[in-house]
Amino acid sequence: MSASNNKPQLSLEQHEEATRLSLWGGQLLLQYGAESQLVETLTHRLGTALGCDWMDLAVSHNAIVLTSVSGPRYLTKTRRIVDRGINMTTVSQICRLVVMVEKGLKDARDVRQKLRELSDKQFHYNRWLMVVMVGLSCACFARLQGGDWPVFGVTFMASAVAMFVRQELHHRGYHLLMNWVLSAAAATAVASLGPAFSLGNKPELAMAASVLLLVPGFPLMNAISDMVKGHVNVGIARWTWASMMTLSVALGILLAMNLTGVWGWL
Repeated sequence: MSASNNKPQLSLEQHEEATRLSLWGGQLLLQYGAESQLVETLTHRLGTALGCDWMDLAVSHNAIVLTSVSGPRYLTKTRRIVDRGINMTTVSQICRLVVMVEKGLKDARDVRQKLRELSDKQFHYNRWLMVVMVGLSCACFARLQGGDWPVFGVTFMASAVAMFVRQELHHRGYHLLMNWVLSAAAATAVASLGPAFSLGNKPELAMAASVLLLVPGFPLMNAISDMVKGHVNVGIARWTWASMMTLSVALGILLAMNLTGVWGWL
């Protein structure tokens, strides 16, 4: 790749600052679930908007390496990636920040302040609102698949309990895979009340619908997108992790079915 020579060379301090900020932005994008191509594009745009001639980026599942160019000077820095869950609010705010820097509305100091704000701020919906909405979404799926109102009620209760268990285990610092196993077990155990007491027209439907909140849809979509766009290593890593989450859900379902003796839809 060739670097543009049309820009004045940055001082060493300015060059280091632009490199650090670009790398910080890329790190946040990866940590909050952005696909690799988007991370590369936005990091490059942010670095060049801050005055660098060119940015080269290497993205992996757990690290990001960036080399920036200003005149004859090259700087290379790396940062570790720690998964912080899916948060498209942070991703969209970094996209907006990059556009504002490109238009000259923000400078390096503003970028640092915004990235610090995004790093420190925790974006969370009210936990009880999440429990209710997740329960409703799973219950509506059961209703759309032909379940009657008793099935709707059992699905709502099972998925809401699973969401509560998931939040509690996350709050207590349990490993994600163990969290998925226990949440799936809780959902299946509650949903097994339907087949056990013949509640509704399709009681086994509640056992399938109540674990939908644990389907790793976003990681799987990112994995496919990464592989299609040439980031095969990151895509395979994300696919492997999503598969382990799916396996954890299956283990939780089997655990609950063994304990209750209700095999439902299997």
